[in-house]
Amino acid sequence: MAHLPADELPSLRAQVKALREVGGTAKQRAYALDGLYTRCSAVLAKLLPELTDLMLPVPRKTRRLVRSVLDLLQMLADDTLAMLEGLDGMNTSDPNQAPDLALWRSLHALAQQLMISHLIAAPAPAGAWQQLHQTYATAQRLQLATAVPRGQASSLQEIYYAAILLGCAQPASLTAREVLFLAAYFERFAGHIEAISALATVAPGAFWIDPARDVAALSFSRRLAPSASPFECFSCARLGVLLKTQVAQLDAGTPPQEIGLPDFAGTPAGVGVLRRLAGRWSEAGKRRYQRRRQSYRTVLSTGGIDELWQLCKNGNAASVGLSSWMITNESPDGYAVMHVSGKIGALSVGNVAAVRTGDEQNWQICVVRWAVSENPEHLELGLQILAPRAVPALLARPSDSQAEEHLRVLILPEIPLLRSSQLLVVASGALSKQSKKLLLIIEEQNLSVREVKSICVDEQTGSVEILSIEPDQSDL
Repeated sequence: MAHLPADELPSLRAQVKALREVGGTAKQRAYALDGLYTRCSAVLAKLLPELTDLMLPVPRKTRRLVRSVLDLLQMLADDTLAMLEGLDGMNTSDPNQAPDLALWRSLHALAQQLMISHLIAAPAPAGAWQQLHQTYATAQRLQLATAVPRGQASSLQEIYYAAILLGCAQPASLTAREVLFLAAYFERFAGHIEAISALATVAPGAFWIDPARDVAALSFSRRLAPSASPFECFSCARLGVLLKTQVAQLDAGTPPQEIGLPDFAGTPAGVGVLRRLAGRWSEAGKRRYQRRRQSYRTVLSTGGIDELWQLCKNGNAASVGLSSWMITNESPDGYAVMHVSGKIGALSVGNVAAVRTGDEQNWQICVVRWAVSENPEHLELGLQILAPRAVPALLARPSDSQAEEHLRVLILPEIPLLRSSQLLVVASGALSKQSKKLLLIIEEQNLSVREVKSICVDEQTGSVEILSIEPDQSDL
């Protein structure tokens, strides 16, 4: 019977721990650690796909597995870095004792630790960011930041910047598949980061790092750097330009492989996350509204389009699973909510949800912008309000389509002074890029048929696509 990758974790942790306690020369220990690091990396590579389809909050059993992985990565980060101690300056004939390889492996283990925390929407392990910053500072001090160690395809600087960029991408707003995609994307394009002076920090996409603090890079648009602390500044503006170029190529029908991107970049989720980052790092990101702290109950439907369609059509929750939440803060365009009780449903970042507060009769339609889960009993969401209500409709498909004849969709009304067009919410990937003219069937008091056309794609996620629509008058 084949062993699962998770079955090896206890043995690997025990071997790494035992290596700390045994004697031997530095060369012998380096050789043993090299084998353990290689084996651990292979096991973790097999484990990662198991963490991409999890529903939030992550179950207790999976969290124990992740905790074991994070502990193993922490041991590897500490032990590979400790190899630097006792080396005779920078000279060694043993490639396993090379300082650049030891630093690279320590940085990579810490970056993996942070990335896996992002996968399950959990906070970063205590001390992880600070250790990452300080390990890279050691590489800079030894003038090894740009070195590419034996057997590796990236430099220490690229590993560090990739981890930093993933933190700048607001990982709480990403699905697990988007996290994995961006982690690989940033490792390849991390060289587009630009170091800037403190005087240029008013530009969009400008961030600062305090190496002494246990936090990711912070955006100048959200928080100014303290004047008394030494910090480093960098800009994502050049990377934002690259993202916009790649999105335009993908929208024009260029296969992702032709521009050096994985297949995921050609999916609605892949294009959507690249588009969001391009906008976020090319424009000022200040909040439009101030948040107000609150503490009152609300009810959510988090089952996606089909569940919201039934809720809006039937006007009651008899056939829909609802859950109770506490609103912790709110603004005119959304809420932060914390789960209290009830089944959560098919929840994921980027999907739509419906919320009803107080004595309101209508269900507000929202998109889940971010999720944070510290333990199996804890889940917080950020909801952006798309519309105060929705009209359920059926989207007719061509008769030669192999999919269902009708597709459930939601029509969101225009909002005066904010949005002049209506929006159409459809399942991600349900429409082809050529689907400009759409036929909607609406059943209210009477059955009506509307011909509309898609103006543009407002947003794409792994769960939904949101289109701006207007009446199609081309045949009039």
